[in-house]
Amino acid sequence: MNTTVPEKGQISIHTENIFPIIKKFLYSDHEIFLRELVSNAVDASQKLKKLASFGEFNGELGELKVTVTLDKEAKTITVSDRGIGMTAEEIKKYINQIAFSGASEFLEKYKDKIDEKGAIIGHFGLGFYSAFMVAEKVEIVTKSFREGSEAARWICDGSTEFEITTAERDEHGTDVILHIAADSEEFLDAPRLQTILEKYGRFLPVSVEFDGKVINNTAPIWTKSPSELKDEDYLNFYKELYPFSEDPLFWIHLNVDYPFTLTGVLYFPKIKNDFQVRREKIQLYSRQVFITDEVRDIVPDFLMLLHGVIDSPDIPLNVSRSFLQADSNVKKINGYITRKVADKLSEIFRNDRAGFEQKFDDIGLFVKYGIISDEKFYEKAKEFCLVKNIAETPKYFTFEEFSETVKETQTDRNGTLVWLYATDPQKQDGFIGSARRRGYEVLLLDNVIDSHFINTLEYKLEKTSLKRVDADTIDKLIDKGLDNESVLSEEDRNRLKALFEEALNNKAATVSVEAMPTDELPVTITLPEFFRRMKDMSALSGERQMFGGMPDSYNVAVNANHPLADRILKTADAEDQKTLVKQVLDLARLAQGMLSGTDLTAFIRRTAETL
Repeated sequence: MNTTVPEKGQISIHTENIFPIIKKFLYSDHEIFLRELVSNAVDASQKLKKLASFGEFNGELGELKVTVTLDKEAKTITVSDRGIGMTAEEIKKYINQIAFSGASEFLEKYKDKIDEKGAIIGHFGLGFYSAFMVAEKVEIVTKSFREGSEAARWICDGSTEFEITTAERDEHGTDVILHIAADSEEFLDAPRLQTILEKYGRFLPVSVEFDGKVINNTAPIWTKSPSELKDEDYLNFYKELYPFSEDPLFWIHLNVDYPFTLTGVLYFPKIKNDFQVRREKIQLYSRQVFITDEVRDIVPDFLMLLHGVIDSPDIPLNVSRSFLQADSNVKKINGYITRKVADKLSEIFRNDRAGFEQKFDDIGLFVKYGIISDEKFYEKAKEFCLVKNIAETPKYFTFEEFSETVKETQTDRNGTLVWLYATDPQKQDGFIGSARRRGYEVLLLDNVIDSHFINTLEYKLEKTSLKRVDADTIDKLIDKGLDNESVLSEEDRNRLKALFEEALNNKAATVSVEAMPTDELPVTITLPEFFRRMKDMSALSGERQMFGGMPDSYNVAVNANHPLADRILKTADAEDQKTLVKQVLDLARLAQGMLSGTDLTAFIRRTAETL
C-alpha cells in the first residue's frame, strides 16, 4: 500500500498565467476597459489638483481634462490626461507590480491633509490591466509633475515582458495608447465608443472629451447641497436621466458620511400598477463613475421601483452577489435608504395630507410592497399607508381611521372587525350595492399585489379579517348571529335545494337556501375567500401553484325570500320547473363571469324563447 509522504511547501504563482485570466475573466463585459482607463485619468487629474492645494505643485494646472482619441486607421484608442503623471521608477512600481494601488500610497502620505469627502481612491493597478482585454499591445507615455522629471515610455504586448525607454512629452500627464486586437475591432467604432463613454462617464468630476465634444456633466446635483438646489434643478436632472419619462411626484436627497459615505437622489415616479417594467432604474456610481443599474441588495427590493442615483465608495465593486449580501456596509446602506424613504413619506403625509392623498394612487404600489416585505418599513408606513373606499366621492383612510369608522357596523359576533373589499367594482357591483344598502363600507383593493397585502394586513392588524365582498352573502360575511325569517317551510327549502343541486350536477359546488331580504338577488354565486385569495396569489406569481390547477369550488346561495323561489316551487310542470331553475342559475353564473361557450349560447336562446 502506497502512502503519501507529508510535505510542506509554498504554492508558486507564475505571472505568465495572469494575462489570459485578465483577458477572459477580469470583467464579464469587455467595454469596462474604457471605464477603468478614463477613471484612472480622472484620478490622476484630481490628484494633481489636490497636490496643488497642498502646495506640493506650483506649476500651471491648466485645463485638467481627459481626452479620448480614436485612430481607426492605426487601430488605436488613446486616453490622455494632464494629471500627476509618472516617472520611470513609478511605472515599474505601479504598473509592473500588478494590482498595487498608487492611490493607497498617495493616501497614506497625505492622510492628514485629506478629509473623508476629499479622499481619492484611484486604482492604477489591476484596473489598468483591463486594457489587455481588448488590446494586443499597450503603450504608456507619461511625464511626472515633479520638476526636472523625464518623460518615459512603457510598452507591453500582453506577455510578461515589457520595455521602458525615455520619451518625448512637453507637459505632465499620461497617454495610454491601446493597439486594438483583431477580435476587439468592434471598439474602433466612434458611435460605440461614445455610447460607452456616456454610459460610464456622463457624471465624472473631470471633463472628458471625445471627438471634440465634452460628454459629461462634472457637477451633477447629488454632489451639491440641497440648500443650493431648487425644484427646477431636481426636475431637470430627472429629465437628464430619463428623457422620455413623466415628471416624478417628489424626491429624496441622500447625504451621509458616517458610518458610511453615501450621496444620491431618489425619485418617486408615477408607478400605479406597473410592477415590472419600471424596475432597475436606479443607477449606482462610485465617486461619479457609473458602475451598474443592478442595485439589488444595496437598495431594498421594494424600492427598486424608484428611480435615481446612488453614489458610494463604500460598496464593494465587481464582487459576487453573495458577498454583497454579507457586506456590513451594504446592509447599513440598505437600512438607511429604507428609513429615509419612510421618513420622507411620513413628512409629506403630516404636512400635506391632501397632497399625499392625491399622489397615493401613484405610489401605493411600492408602499404596500414595502409593508409586505420589510418589517421596519411597516412600523413607519402603518401610520401613512392609505386605503380607499368605494363611493361617489371616495375617501382615504389610514388603517386606524378605517377600523374606527366601521367598528360599530362591521364587527362580527366574535368581536372581529370585518374589512370588506372589492377588486373589480364593475364585476362586483351587485355585491357592493348589497353591502352599501346595509350601511357597510367597501374598500377598493385592485392593486397588482393586493392579494399579498391583504394577507399581511390580517397578520399585522389585531382582530381584523378582510373579506372580498363577493366571497359570500353579506349576512355570512359579517356574521352578527342574526337570522332573517324565512317565508318558506323547512320542507320547501329542502325541495328548492334539491332542484338546484340537480340542475348544477357539480360536486365542486355547494348549494344553500338562505333567508335573505327580498331586494337581494334570487341566486348568488360566491367563491370562498380562502380559495379565491390563493388563486389570486397564484396568478400574480405566474406559476402553476397548488391552487392554480384546482377546479373552482363555489357556493350557490338561493334566496328563500325572493318571489322567484316561490314561483319555482309552484311550477307544476317538471320540465318548466327545471327550465326556470336553470335560467335563474345561469343569471347568477353570468353575473360572476362564469357563463361561456355552449352554456352562454343556450342561456341566450332560452331567454329569447321566454321573452
